[in-house]
Amino acid sequence: MKIRSSAFNDGERIPKKHTCDGEDVSPPLTWEDVPEGTVTLAIISDDPDAPSKTWTHWLIFNIPPELNGLPEGVEKVGELENGIKQGFNDFGRIGYGGPCPPFGVHRYYFKLYALDTSLNLEPGTSKEELLRAMDGHIIEKTEMIGLYSRG
Repeated sequence: MKIRSSAFNDGERIPKKHTCDGEDVSPPLTWEDVPEGTVTLAIISDDPDAPSKTWTHWLIFNIPPELNGLPEGVEKVGELENGIKQGFNDFGRIGYGGPCPPFGVHRYYFKLYALDTSLNLEPGTSKEELLRAMDGHIIEKTEMIGLYSRG
């Protein structure tokens, strides 16, 4: 399984448009080679370089495996069409919250999970709740990393 973005390549700088310094919209994402038996997909985007803890930027789950990606600027609402749901990021909002590092270059992980189940979670769930619900249901995981620094 692979995940990529047409906005930036793995290990490259995330464009300003997808950060707090720009429009703060989610980047377009595509994936391929979803394993057989996948019931839903989930994405966790986070920043392990944040000063106090790994900062959660985006939780989106119950993505149908027939979808081969997400468009730029996914709406910041709890529930989208096709049963897709979004959780709370560490900015205290539902949906995508772009890179906004206080200093230095930070790494932003976009982790894609293929799951063997649909998750019975409400919109606005936390990362901890999502990880608990996914435990034992991950068929495969892949990731890409974007970099960003301000100024």
